[in-house]
This record gives sequence, C-alpha cells and structure tokens, in this order.
Amino acid sequence: MSTPDFSTAESNQQLAQEVTCLKALLTLMLQAMGQADAGRVIIKMEKQITQMEDEAQAAVFSSTVKQIKQAYRQ
Repeated sequence: MSTPDFSTAESNQQLAQEVTCLKALLTLMLQAMGQADAGRVIIKMEKQITQMEDEAQAAVFSSTVKQIKQAYRQ
C-alpha cells in the first residue's frame, strides 16, 4: 500500500475550504453512527476541550464543536 497524500493547501482560502469540508465530513459521520454513539463522541470531544491547557486553542475547538453539533441537529 502506498502512503496517501494529505498535503494541505498553502493559501488561507483553500485551507479554510478544507477545514469546512472536514467539518461537514465529521457531521455526516456522526449522523451515520446513530444518536447514542454520536452523543458519546461529542461528549468525549467536549471533555477533551476542558482538559486543554491553551485557552485560545480550547476556544477554537469549542467553537468548532458547537458548529458541528448545530449541523448534526439539523
């Protein structure tokens, strides 16, 4: 097997589009898992955020999880 190429874009706009794609992918994966398992994943993500030492990074993660939860509920 060859190693997949997961290189990221160099421009900020392309990188932002990649992040948006990953958020959508994660949301679809959670929806496919079923409510109980998806709920456990979200709870673990939120617990991980509370354990982060870098407050700025925790704020970004928290915002991202909120966006994913909102999309999941739709």
